Amino acid sequence: MSAATTRSRTARTPVPDRLCAEAVDLARAAAEEAAAPGVVGEHVAVVSEGDRVVTHFFECKEPGYRGWRWAVTVARASRAKYVTLDETVLLPGSDALLAPEWVPWSERLRPGDMGPGDLLPTEADDLRLEPGYTGEDEPSPSSAVSEVSQEMADLVDAEDAELTTRPATTSRGSIAALADELGMRRARVLSRYGLHAAADRWDEAFGAKTPMAQAAPASCVTCAFLVPLAGSLRQAFGVCANEFGPADGRVVSLSYGCGGHSEAAVMPKPPKPVPHALDTMQVDEYPLRPARDSGSVPAEADGPTEDLGHS
Repeated sequence: MSAATTRSRTARTPVPDRLCAEAVDLARAAAEEAAAPGVVGEHVAVVSEGDRVVTHFFECKEPGYRGWRWAVTVARASRAKYVTLDETVLLPGSDALLAPEWVPWSERLRPGDMGPGDLLPTEADDLRLEPGYTGEDEPSPSSAVSEVSQEMADLVDAEDAELTTRPATTSRGSIAALADELGMRRARVLSRYGLHAAADRWDEAFGAKTPMAQAAPASCVTCAFLVPLAGSLRQAFGVCANEFGPADGRVVSLSYGCGGHSEAAVMPKPPKPVPHALDTMQVDEYPLRPARDSGSVPAEADGPTEDLGHS
Protein backbone atom coordinates (compact mmCIF):
# COMPACT_ATOMS: atom_id res chain seq x y z
CA MET A 1 0.00 0.00 0.00
CA SER A 2 1.41 3.37 -1.00
CA ALA A 3 1.86 6.31 1.32
CA ALA A 4 -0.60 8.44 -0.72
CA THR A 5 -3.38 5.87 -0.26
CA THR A 6 -2.71 5.74 3.47
CA ARG A 7 -2.90 9.52 3.79
CA SER A 8 -6.16 9.59 1.76
CA ARG A 9 -7.89 7.06 3.97
CA THR A 10 -6.63 8.80 7.08
CA ALA A 11 -8.10 12.11 5.86
CA ARG A 12 -11.49 10.54 5.23
CA THR A 13 -11.71 8.65 8.52
CA PRO A 14 -9.54 10.38 11.14
CA VAL A 15 -8.60 8.42 14.18
CA PRO A 16 -10.41 9.70 17.32
CA ASP A 17 -8.26 11.58 19.77
CA ARG A 18 -7.47 9.32 22.71
CA LEU A 19 -8.19 11.82 25.47
CA CYS A 20 -11.40 13.02 23.81
CA ALA A 21 -12.58 9.46 23.21
CA GLU A 22 -11.96 8.60 26.89
CA ALA A 23 -14.01 11.62 28.13
CA VAL A 24 -17.22 9.60 28.35
CA ASP A 25 -18.03 10.76 31.87
CA LEU A 26 -17.66 14.42 30.88
CA ALA A 27 -19.97 13.91 27.90
CA ARG A 28 -22.57 12.04 30.00
CA ALA A 29 -22.60 14.78 32.61
CA ALA A 30 -23.19 17.39 29.91
CA ALA A 31 -26.02 15.36 28.40
CA GLU A 32 -27.70 14.81 31.78
CA GLU A 33 -27.45 18.53 32.50
CA ALA A 34 -29.19 19.40 29.20
CA ALA A 35 -31.80 16.63 29.40
CA ALA A 36 -34.35 15.70 32.01
CA PRO A 37 -33.21 13.34 34.77
CA GLY A 38 -33.17 9.67 33.80
CA VAL A 39 -33.53 10.07 30.03
CA VAL A 40 -29.86 9.65 29.07
CA GLY A 41 -29.17 6.00 28.34
CA GLU A 42 -26.14 3.93 27.48
CA HIS A 43 -23.13 5.17 25.53
CA VAL A 44 -23.64 3.84 22.00
CA ALA A 45 -20.94 5.34 19.78
CA VAL A 46 -18.04 7.74 19.43
CA VAL A 47 -17.27 9.54 16.17
CA SER A 48 -14.26 11.63 15.27
CA GLU A 49 -15.24 14.99 13.81
CA GLY A 50 -11.72 16.23 13.12
CA ASP A 51 -8.38 16.76 14.80
CA ARG A 52 -8.96 16.46 18.55
CA VAL A 53 -12.75 16.81 18.10
CA VAL A 54 -14.96 13.85 19.08
CA THR A 55 -18.72 13.38 19.42
CA HIS A 56 -20.14 10.93 21.96
CA PHE A 57 -23.61 9.47 21.35
CA PHE A 58 -25.90 8.33 24.17
CA GLU A 59 -29.23 6.55 23.96
CA CYS A 60 -32.31 8.76 24.55
CA LYS A 61 -35.05 7.31 26.76
CA GLU A 62 -37.38 10.29 26.45
CA PRO A 63 -40.94 9.12 25.60
CA GLY A 64 -41.83 10.07 22.03
CA TYR A 65 -38.18 10.25 20.88
CA ARG A 66 -37.68 6.69 19.76
CA GLY A 67 -34.39 6.27 17.89
CA TRP A 68 -33.00 9.69 18.93
CA ARG A 69 -29.57 10.08 20.52
CA TRP A 70 -27.89 12.66 22.70
CA ALA A 71 -24.80 13.94 20.88
CA VAL A 72 -22.12 15.59 22.99
CA THR A 73 -19.11 17.04 21.19
CA VAL A 74 -15.85 17.52 23.10
CA ALA A 75 -12.57 19.00 21.93
CA ARG A 76 -8.99 19.44 23.05
CA ALA A 77 -6.60 22.20 22.15
CA SER A 78 -3.22 21.42 20.66
CA ARG A 79 -0.77 20.10 23.27
CA ALA A 80 -3.45 20.50 25.98
CA LYS A 81 -4.08 17.77 28.54
CA TYR A 82 -7.67 18.72 29.38
CA VAL A 83 -10.79 18.07 27.29
CA THR A 84 -13.41 20.82 27.05
CA LEU A 85 -17.08 20.66 26.19
CA ASP A 86 -18.14 21.96 22.77
CA GLU A 87 -21.92 21.43 22.42
CA THR A 88 -24.78 19.15 23.40
CA VAL A 89 -27.68 18.42 21.09
CA LEU A 90 -30.41 15.82 20.55
CA LEU A 91 -30.13 14.26 17.07
CA PRO A 92 -32.27 11.66 15.25
CA GLY A 93 -30.77 8.29 14.45
CA SER A 94 -31.26 6.10 11.40
CA ASP A 95 -34.48 4.59 12.80
CA ALA A 96 -35.71 7.71 14.63
CA LEU A 97 -39.36 8.68 14.76
CA LEU A 98 -39.50 12.00 12.87
CA ALA A 99 -42.24 14.57 12.45
CA PRO A 100 -43.70 15.00 8.95
CA GLU A 101 -42.25 17.64 6.68
CA TRP A 102 -43.40 21.13 7.56
CA VAL A 103 -46.14 22.51 5.34
CA PRO A 104 -47.22 26.21 5.35
CA TRP A 105 -50.53 26.91 7.03
CA SER A 106 -52.03 28.14 3.76
CA GLU A 107 -51.49 24.65 2.31
CA ARG A 108 -52.55 22.77 5.46
CA LEU A 109 -55.86 24.59 5.78
CA ARG A 110 -58.89 22.50 4.87
CA PRO A 111 -62.62 23.30 4.66
CA GLY A 112 -64.15 23.23 8.11
CA ASP A 113 -60.91 24.02 10.00
CA MET A 114 -61.98 27.54 10.95
CA GLY A 115 -63.71 28.04 14.27
CA PRO A 116 -65.35 30.94 16.09
CA GLY A 117 -62.98 33.89 16.33
CA ASP A 118 -60.50 32.58 13.73
CA LEU A 119 -59.32 34.98 11.02
CA LEU A 120 -58.31 33.86 7.53
CA PRO A 121 -56.19 36.54 5.81
CA THR A 122 -56.05 36.79 2.03
CA GLU A 123 -53.06 37.96 0.05
CA ALA A 124 -53.16 41.24 -1.84
CA ASP A 125 -52.51 39.42 -5.13
CA ASP A 126 -54.88 36.51 -4.51
CA LEU A 127 -55.78 35.00 -7.88
CA ARG A 128 -59.33 34.34 -6.70
CA LEU A 129 -60.05 38.05 -6.23
CA GLU A 130 -59.95 41.18 -8.33
CA PRO A 131 -60.67 44.86 -7.56
CA GLY A 132 -64.34 45.67 -7.14
CA TYR A 133 -63.83 49.22 -8.39
CA THR A 134 -60.83 51.15 -9.66
CA GLY A 135 -59.71 54.75 -9.86
CA GLU A 136 -58.78 54.68 -13.53
CA ASP A 137 -60.27 58.13 -14.07
CA GLU A 138 -57.70 59.61 -11.72
CA PRO A 139 -54.10 59.67 -13.00
CA SER A 140 -51.53 58.13 -10.73
CA PRO A 141 -49.19 60.56 -8.93
CA SER A 142 -46.21 59.42 -11.03
CA SER A 143 -47.93 59.75 -14.40
CA ALA A 144 -47.03 62.43 -16.97
CA VAL A 145 -50.51 63.91 -16.82
CA SER A 146 -50.18 64.60 -13.13
CA GLU A 147 -46.79 66.27 -13.61
CA VAL A 148 -48.16 68.54 -16.37
CA SER A 149 -51.14 69.49 -14.22
CA GLN A 150 -48.87 70.37 -11.32
CA GLU A 151 -46.62 72.48 -13.56
CA MET A 152 -49.64 74.39 -14.92
CA ALA A 153 -50.89 75.02 -11.41
CA ASP A 154 -47.50 76.32 -10.33
CA LEU A 155 -47.34 78.58 -13.40
CA VAL A 156 -50.78 80.05 -12.64
CA ASP A 157 -49.79 80.80 -9.07
CA ALA A 158 -46.56 82.43 -10.21
CA GLU A 159 -48.23 84.78 -12.71
CA ASP A 160 -51.18 85.58 -10.45
CA ALA A 161 -53.51 84.57 -13.25
CA GLU A 162 -57.17 84.25 -12.45
CA LEU A 163 -58.57 80.84 -13.37
CA THR A 164 -62.35 80.97 -13.48
CA THR A 165 -63.06 77.39 -14.47
CA ARG A 166 -61.04 74.43 -13.38
CA PRO A 167 -61.92 70.90 -14.50
CA ALA A 168 -63.00 68.66 -11.66
CA THR A 169 -60.83 65.62 -11.08
CA THR A 170 -62.17 62.34 -9.88
CA SER A 171 -60.61 61.21 -6.66
CA ARG A 172 -60.50 57.73 -5.26
CA GLY A 173 -62.57 58.85 -2.32
CA SER A 174 -65.38 59.99 -4.57
CA ILE A 175 -65.27 56.65 -6.42
CA ALA A 176 -65.60 54.81 -3.13
CA ALA A 177 -68.48 57.05 -2.07
CA LEU A 178 -70.27 56.46 -5.36
CA ALA A 179 -69.71 52.72 -5.12
CA ASP A 180 -71.10 52.77 -1.59
CA GLU A 181 -74.19 54.66 -2.75
CA LEU A 182 -74.81 52.17 -5.55
CA GLY A 183 -74.43 49.20 -3.23
CA MET A 184 -71.11 48.08 -4.68
CA ARG A 185 -68.92 48.91 -1.67
CA ARG A 186 -66.61 45.91 -2.00
CA ALA A 187 -62.92 46.48 -2.40
CA ARG A 188 -62.47 43.14 -4.18
CA VAL A 189 -64.76 40.69 -5.93
CA LEU A 190 -64.36 37.17 -7.27
CA SER A 191 -62.21 36.92 -10.36
CA ARG A 192 -62.89 34.53 -13.22
CA TYR A 193 -60.35 32.14 -11.72
CA GLY A 194 -62.13 32.32 -8.36
CA LEU A 195 -65.49 31.61 -9.97
CA HIS A 196 -64.15 28.58 -11.83
CA ALA A 197 -62.46 27.24 -8.69
CA ALA A 198 -65.67 27.57 -6.66
CA ALA A 199 -67.71 25.96 -9.46
CA ASP A 200 -65.35 22.99 -9.58
CA ARG A 201 -65.62 22.43 -5.81
CA TRP A 202 -69.40 22.70 -5.76
CA ASP A 203 -69.83 20.45 -8.78
CA GLU A 204 -67.58 17.83 -7.21
CA ALA A 205 -69.61 17.79 -3.98
CA PHE A 206 -73.13 18.19 -5.40
CA GLY A 207 -72.88 17.61 -9.13
CA ALA A 208 -74.12 15.25 -11.80
CA LYS A 209 -71.38 12.65 -11.17
CA THR A 210 -72.29 11.99 -7.53
CA PRO A 211 -74.05 8.70 -6.64
CA MET A 212 -77.08 10.61 -5.34
CA ALA A 213 -77.53 12.43 -8.66
CA GLN A 214 -77.07 9.22 -10.64
CA ALA A 215 -79.97 7.56 -8.78
CA ALA A 216 -82.23 10.64 -8.69
CA PRO A 217 -85.53 10.58 -10.62
CA ALA A 218 -84.98 14.14 -11.95
CA SER A 219 -82.45 16.98 -11.79
CA CYS A 220 -82.57 20.11 -9.67
CA VAL A 221 -83.24 22.36 -12.65
CA THR A 222 -86.91 21.29 -12.53
CA CYS A 223 -87.24 21.17 -8.73
CA ALA A 224 -89.36 23.75 -6.93
CA PHE A 225 -87.04 23.68 -3.90
CA LEU A 226 -84.14 25.16 -5.92
CA VAL A 227 -83.32 28.80 -5.18
CA PRO A 228 -81.20 30.14 -8.09
CA LEU A 229 -78.04 32.12 -7.42
CA ALA A 230 -77.39 35.63 -8.69
CA GLY A 231 -74.81 36.64 -11.24
CA SER A 232 -73.08 34.40 -13.73
CA LEU A 233 -73.29 31.36 -11.42
CA ARG A 234 -77.07 31.43 -11.80
CA GLN A 235 -76.69 29.51 -15.07
CA ALA A 236 -75.26 26.46 -13.35
CA PHE A 237 -75.94 26.53 -9.60
CA GLY A 238 -78.55 27.16 -6.97
CA VAL A 239 -79.28 26.59 -3.28
CA CYS A 240 -81.38 23.64 -2.09
CA ALA A 241 -84.25 24.65 0.18
CA ASN A 242 -85.66 21.18 0.92
CA GLU A 243 -85.21 20.57 4.63
CA PHE A 244 -85.45 16.80 4.12
CA GLY A 245 -82.98 16.71 1.22
CA PRO A 246 -79.31 15.72 1.61
CA ALA A 247 -78.14 19.13 0.31
CA ASP A 248 -80.39 21.45 2.31
CA GLY A 249 -78.76 24.88 2.49
CA ARG A 250 -75.95 23.81 0.15
CA VAL A 251 -74.99 25.11 -3.28
CA VAL A 252 -75.96 22.42 -5.79
CA SER A 253 -75.47 22.07 -9.50
CA LEU A 254 -78.52 22.30 -11.72
CA SER A 255 -77.68 18.81 -12.93
CA TYR A 256 -77.69 17.44 -9.38
CA GLY A 257 -80.70 15.59 -8.05
CA CYS A 258 -82.05 13.55 -5.16
CA GLY A 259 -85.13 11.66 -4.10
CA GLY A 260 -86.62 14.79 -2.57
CA HIS A 261 -87.46 16.32 -5.95
CA SER A 262 -90.69 18.30 -5.74
CA GLU A 263 -92.23 16.58 -8.77
CA ALA A 264 -90.74 13.11 -8.43
CA ALA A 265 -93.55 11.56 -6.37
CA VAL A 266 -96.66 13.68 -5.84
CA MET A 267 -98.89 12.26 -3.12
CA PRO A 268 -102.63 12.07 -3.98
CA LYS A 269 -104.99 14.23 -2.02
CA PRO A 270 -106.78 12.42 0.80
CA PRO A 271 -110.49 11.65 0.05
CA LYS A 272 -112.90 14.21 1.41
CA PRO A 273 -115.58 12.60 3.61
CA VAL A 274 -119.25 12.95 2.61
CA PRO A 275 -121.17 15.33 4.90
CA HIS A 276 -123.50 13.67 7.43
CA ALA A 277 -127.11 13.30 6.25
CA LEU A 278 -128.75 13.68 9.66
CA ASP A 279 -129.39 17.01 11.29
CA THR A 280 -127.77 16.69 14.65
CA MET A 281 -128.81 20.15 15.77
CA GLN A 282 -132.56 19.31 16.15
CA VAL A 283 -134.00 16.99 18.80
CA ASP A 284 -136.68 14.54 17.63
CA GLU A 285 -139.33 13.31 20.14
CA TYR A 286 -140.27 9.62 20.13
CA PRO A 287 -143.33 8.98 22.53
CA LEU A 288 -143.65 5.59 24.11
CA ARG A 289 -147.44 5.51 23.54
CA PRO A 290 -149.59 7.16 20.87
CA ALA A 291 -151.71 10.11 21.85
CA ARG A 292 -155.37 9.48 22.76
CA ASP A 293 -156.71 11.74 20.11
CA SER A 294 -154.60 10.26 17.38
CA GLY A 295 -157.43 7.83 16.37
CA SER A 296 -155.29 4.73 16.35
CA VAL A 297 -156.65 3.39 19.69
CA PRO A 298 -160.15 3.67 21.30
CA ALA A 299 -160.70 6.30 23.88
CA GLU A 300 -162.08 3.75 26.40
CA ALA A 301 -161.39 0.10 26.81
CA ASP A 302 -164.20 -2.39 25.73
CA GLY A 303 -164.10 -4.47 28.88
CA PRO A 304 -161.86 -6.00 31.39
CA THR A 305 -158.86 -7.62 29.88
CA GLU A 306 -157.80 -11.13 30.72
CA ASP A 307 -154.48 -12.62 30.83
CA LEU A 308 -153.69 -14.68 27.81
CA GLY A 309 -152.79 -18.25 28.52
CA HIS A 310 -153.40 -21.88 27.54
CA SER A 311 -156.66 -23.57 28.40
